[in-house]
Parts: sequence; C-alpha cells; structure tokens
Amino acid sequence: MNKRIYETLELSRVKQMVAQYLQTAQGIEELESLVPSIDETVINGWLNETADGLKVQRLRGGIPIPKIENIRPQMKRIEIGADLNGVELAQIARVLSTTGQVKKFIADLADSEIEFLRLYDWAEQLEHLPDLTRRLQTAIDEDGYVTDEASAELKVIRNNIRRSEQTIREQLDGILRGNNARYLSDTIITMRNDRYVIPVKQEYRGVFGGVVHDQSSSGQTLFIEPKQIVDSNNRLRQHQINERQEIERILAELSAELVPYQKEIIHNAFVLGKFDLMNAKARFGKELKAVVPNVSTENHVYFKQARHPLIDQDVVVANDIMIGQDFQAVVITGPNTGGKTITLKTLGLLQLMGQSGLPIPAGEDSQMGIFHEIFADIGDEQSIEQSLSTFSSHMTNIVSILAKVDKHSLVLFDELGAGTDPQEGAALAIAILDALGAKSAYVMATTHYPELKVYGYNRSNTINASMEFDVDTLSPTYRLLIGVPGRSNAFEISKRLGLDNHIIDAAKQIMDGESQDLNEMIADLENRRKMTETEYLEVRHYVDEAARLQQELKEAYSYFFEEREKELAKAKKQANKIVDEAKEEAEVIISDLRKKQLAAGQAQVKEHELIDARTKLENLHQEDNQLKKNKVLQKAKQKKKLKVGDEVLVASYGQRGILLQKMSGDNWQVQLGILKMTLPESELQSVAPVKEPVQRVVSTVRSDSNSHVATQLDLRGKRYEEALNEVDQYLDAAILAGYPQVTIVHGKGTGALRQGITDYLKNHRSVKSFEFAPPNQGGNGATVVKFK
Repeated sequence: MNKRIYETLELSRVKQMVAQYLQTAQGIEELESLVPSIDETVINGWLNETADGLKVQRLRGGIPIPKIENIRPQMKRIEIGADLNGVELAQIARVLSTTGQVKKFIADLADSEIEFLRLYDWAEQLEHLPDLTRRLQTAIDEDGYVTDEASAELKVIRNNIRRSEQTIREQLDGILRGNNARYLSDTIITMRNDRYVIPVKQEYRGVFGGVVHDQSSSGQTLFIEPKQIVDSNNRLRQHQINERQEIERILAELSAELVPYQKEIIHNAFVLGKFDLMNAKARFGKELKAVVPNVSTENHVYFKQARHPLIDQDVVVANDIMIGQDFQAVVITGPNTGGKTITLKTLGLLQLMGQSGLPIPAGEDSQMGIFHEIFADIGDEQSIEQSLSTFSSHMTNIVSILAKVDKHSLVLFDELGAGTDPQEGAALAIAILDALGAKSAYVMATTHYPELKVYGYNRSNTINASMEFDVDTLSPTYRLLIGVPGRSNAFEISKRLGLDNHIIDAAKQIMDGESQDLNEMIADLENRRKMTETEYLEVRHYVDEAARLQQELKEAYSYFFEEREKELAKAKKQANKIVDEAKEEAEVIISDLRKKQLAAGQAQVKEHELIDARTKLENLHQEDNQLKKNKVLQKAKQKKKLKVGDEVLVASYGQRGILLQKMSGDNWQVQLGILKMTLPESELQSVAPVKEPVQRVVSTVRSDSNSHVATQLDLRGKRYEEALNEVDQYLDAAILAGYPQVTIVHGKGTGALRQGITDYLKNHRSVKSFEFAPPNQGGNGATVVKFK
C-alpha cells in the first residue's frame, strides 16, 4: 500500500497513541514495523491477537510484562565469544524470569478453561529455562551488581574487604581523636586513588609521615595516607584486586552458560514483544472503547457509530459509515465545517487501523473490508515549489490515482472538482466518478456542486449523503445522513438572522426552479428520514422488551422444570419412607397376631389369611399431607369452589339442582325442580352441566324411574338449527318428567338465537307462558318456560 496514505490519514499518530502503553524494546520495534496488510490470513491473525489482548485485559488486567531492553546486541556479542557485563546479564535475566512468569500466568488461564484464539499458540513458543534463570538471578541483581552469592570465593573476598575497611577506619579514628585534630583541616576520613587518607594542613605535613596522594585547589590541605595504615591499605587494595578478578571470572562463566541457549532467549524476547504489543493494543482499545471488527472479503464496510480516534472522544460525534454492500460510491454534500472531511478521514483511517490489526473506535459487530490500496485527495495541495495552483495540484494527484486504481481500491476525494469554474468542475467531477465506477472502485467523495446530488440519484451503485445542519441553532450537528443529499440553508439562515422577507422572496424567484424543487425534495427526504428514525427507535424498544421477556420466560420455564423434578424426587423419597414405616408397623401387627394364635392353641387365624393381610398392607396408599401446601393444587381447588349458577348434585336427595344464592354460614339456596331448598354445602357436589340434553332426554324416557332430566338446558355455543332441535326434544322430555317449569340458557350474543327460541315457544302447544330469567339468574340471557 502506498506510503503517502499513512501520512494523509495520520496513521503514525494512532501508532504513537498505542506506543505509550508499550514496555519492551521488542514491542516498540514490532509497532514501528507495523503497516496495513492485504493478506486476509495475516489480518485475521492480528485481529485475533487483539481480541485475545482485550479479553485478558478485561479478565486479568493484562499480561504481566515488565520493562525489557533490547538484548539482541548482547546475544550478538556472546556469539562472537565476548563476555557481558553485569547490566547486560541482568537484562537477559529479566527476559528469562519474565518468560517463566508469563508461562505460569497463561497456564493459570488454561486451567480456568478460558478460550483464546492465538494466545496459547504464542505461549507454547516460549522456552522456559529455570536452571539458567535461577543461576543468573542468584549471581546478578536487577541493577547488574554481582552478588556475594555468585561464588563462595567472592563471598570470602568481600568479607575480607569489609574487615580490612573496618580495621583502617578504626586506625584512622584513633589518629583523628585527641591532640592530632589541630593538625587537620577537617576531622573526616576520605579516599584518594582508592586509598583511605586524611586532610592535613600544609604546615603539618611531616607530623603523620606516610604518602601524600592529593592536595586541595588552594594548596593549604594535603590528603595524606598516614604511615600507620599503609600496610592496611595495601592489604585492602589486594583484596579489591582479587574481587575484580573473581567478578570477571564469574561474568565470563555466566556468559559462557548463555551460549547454548542463544536462539531460545532471542525467540523468548520476540514472543514477549508480541505479548507486549497485544497488551498495548488492548489498553489503547479500552481507552477509546474500541472493538475488533469483523472482516468482509467482499469489502462490505459497515462501521457502526464510528469515531475518529484522534478527536477527543468526549466531544466527537459518532456516525454509521457504510459502503460496498448496496452501493460502491457515496457523494456527500453539505456546508463547510459540517464534518465532511472528518467523515472521509474516519472511513480511511479506521480501515487502515483494521488492516493493521488495531482495534477501531466503533460499535460492536462493525465490519471492515480488505483493500489493496487506499487513495486520498484531501486538503490544500497547492505547491509553491512546483508552481502549481490548488486545482492543478489536486488534478495531478487525481491523475496518479486513476492510473493505479482497481476494483480492490478505496478512493477518498475531498471537494472533488473544486478550484475551477463551477460548471466545468462539476462536469469533471461526474466524469471522474464515472471513470472510477467503470473500474469498480469504492469511492467516497465530498462536493459543493448541486449537479452531483442529481448524479447520486441517476447512477447505479451510487448514493447521496449529507452532513446534518440545525437551522434553529445555525450550526452543524456533524451527523452523517446516508440517502439524503445536502441542501442549501441560505434562505433559512438569512431569515433567522433578520433579512427582510421580500429580499428572500426575490432571491427565491431569481433562483433556478429546478434547484428550488431539488431543495424541496431534499427537505421532504429529511422529514421522512426523521420519521423513520423515530419509528425505528420505537420498534427497537419493543423488540428489546420482547427479547427480554422471552429470556425471562425461558429462565422461568427452565427453573419450573428443575424445581418440579426436585419436588418429584423429594415426594418419591417421602412416599418410600412412609411405605417403609407402614410395612414395619404391619410386620409388628402380623407378628402379634401370629403370637396370639400360637398362644390360643388353635388355628383361629389361618396362615394364608396372614399372607393376604400383609399383601394388602403393602398396597396401602398414604396421602402426603404436604400436598395441602401445594400452590398448584390449591389453585385447582379454588376453581372448584361453588358459585351462583353452578349445577350441583344434592347427595341426600340424589337430584341435580341450580345454586341460586349463598345463605348464612355454609348454606346455599338450591333450585330442585319446582322447589327451592336451603341446604348445607357439605351435601352439595359440583357437577358438570349436561352437554347433550338430547341423548339424556332419550335415556330418561327409556330408563327406569330413577333417571332424571335437568331443569336447565344450556344452548350457548350451539348453531341455530342444532339449538332449536335440542329445545324441541328437551321440552318433550321435561313434560314427560312432570316438571312445572324449566330454564333455557341461550346467552345474549347477537339475539338471533334468543329470538328463534321465543318464536318457537309461542307456537308450542304445551307451553303456558315464558319470560326472561331474573337478573340474578341470567336476565335476558335465559328464558324461564312454564308448562300447562
């Protein structure tokens, strides 16, 4: 991909934002060399690593990577046989210790069964060297100092050094005390040429003897090593030489131990750099609330609520940017400072970031394409050096783009055709867009020319767009409106600023009629878009609410079945316990019976009778008292409660009746044929109403005297012809049964069935009279028939 686009869209500034989160030199190198790829496999691999980094960041706060320097120069020196110093060995030791820590960290993630796309693959490439790591950490501290534990010899030498220094200080302290103090410039012990000395006044240089190592700038003070401590200083010096030699030996030994593991150590540093970059991308993504986009090989780009990463995220306006699926060219019109250029840059920059494996500041489920080239002609391209005007410079760039563009290219044009005569510029812009369309390139262009608004309607795979402008506040909203071309707001703005209406009307008359119609069409489109957006938000609310309710129902459904199984298991367990207890009691009873039989001395209870008794006891069924607490059974029982109008069976009389009203206590008034009786509820049993009165009448006629006919016929829900047929047969049966009156329930409904029954009763020879039932017994929904 051409390097110029990185500068135009400022990809380097985005990489600088990522770089601030890096800890390792290898990670910095990885980021510096990172450029957008056109290989789908490579891009998916990078994005998967970014997704893993975001997941680790969310679950564990990131991969534990400390600050690590570049160790390749040190490993190169080892390769040629050189020895490393303490600082260099400490840097390598940090790589090895970090390798162990990261291996353990990722192993913990694996033990937690957390799934990743690429993290475990990289972790397997780390080569942990515990023995070498332990040896380096023991011998060298983090600052590169060789510790006393590096070797037994070094520990002895340093103990000797400490004892020698203590001896010298004690000797010098003795010299400094007492009368000798008057010979000194200051009562301190200092060092010159790695030997302990004291500051002596110039005139008393002969008092202490020994060796003069230095003097002050004024010459008034001499730094003298007294003769009493010369031998002690010599011994100390020898110990120090031995220490340096031992340290050199240890460093050479440690350097030699690294030689067999050069490749492993270098690769470990490389993998740690990868992890460091994953961490940095994740922290960058967290800061910008960025996501990993999906990849569309068909270049169907859809950035949901996309934001430019270089603008303050608290003020930037998010926009849905799309291209590729329904259209390959977008023409954005609208006023200056409305956000058109930022929209262009957002599309291009987010696409570059995605092809570089970086998270993009957009909404979930955003989708990017894979473009082999991204071209842009944005900003003032005037060149003083080449004596080119703005238009000439733009056209030179466009010519270069047209020569390279193909179906895998994304082209971004800012103010296409600007800088020349408007009519010619518009014609050139249309011709350029047609040329790019012929090559199936993807184009997003901004323009002021009204001619391109019509172009967006007339050309296939092309759509208009605009940046919204709030006429009330006289300011842009920076919202991108796909499908709505921009319109001039000059008249509205002028009116709000106080320009006379007659001037505005005159301007409208001067204005070309076609342009005015176009503006009116655009205004209508904007209104329709707002209405659609409002309806969409309302529908979206109901869809979300339905989804939530469905999820709650699923959870409740699942919970119900789990609880039902638990209760069934508990009930079975309790039932088995009751049966076992009953069997034990039965065994005791049977045993007592057998003992009594034996004691009586005669076979009053036979053995097979005992066996039968035991069998019957085993088959006994015990009711669970807990069922009384069952809410489902209680609800079913509640439905069985008696109410006015129910048909009941009176146990004491063996007759059916109708409940008329609830009396005091548990008593009910019941209609039994022509009798009204007050009966206790304990003698009443709710029964289903007679559904087939025809069959029951026939059976009544043919059965013995114990059979009966109901005093009420329910016709609700029956068809007209079927109902009248049943009435005819029911009345014959009721007359044969000797009833003085019956009730026919026909319901209110449309009144057709009620009228048909009324007409029928008027012509029936056995009907004395009929009337609608009392209000408390159905009113005009039932008819009471009295026989002659």
